[in-house]
Amino acid sequence: MAEHELLSGKLLREFQTIQAMVEIYCKAHHHSKASECPDCQEFLEYAHTRLDRCPYGQIKPTCNKCPVHCYKPHMKAKAKEIMVFSGPKMLLPHPIMAIRHLFAERTPVPETVPDASSNRHIRKNRQKQD
Repeated sequence: MAEHELLSGKLLREFQTIQAMVEIYCKAHHHSKASECPDCQEFLEYAHTRLDRCPYGQIKPTCNKCPVHCYKPHMKAKAKEIMVFSGPKMLLPHPIMAIRHLFAERTPVPETVPDASSNRHIRKNRQKQD
């Protein structure tokens, strides 16, 4: 996925976490790496797009705490299936990532969605200024 450069900071860490979870899930269910499996690759591209367009931007809460439901219902169910399966298995291969995610779940959700703070919105404004 060549679009990794679009995300930075907390959004990039969030994407790397979901990518690691998808790899664990795909290896167990599809017996391949997520980069080789078209279903998992499609899900990762969707998750990347949703992170890029998250209205919270860099102050994004974890998805299970977020009041804004930006995933389509079938993708939300897929994400939940992947996270429930892979979450407990993250501690051995990715301990720092797993602990960071657990701490992120404890941070409070912002009460309001900030205006124009999505990664995509900021990037588009930067392009207009150049």
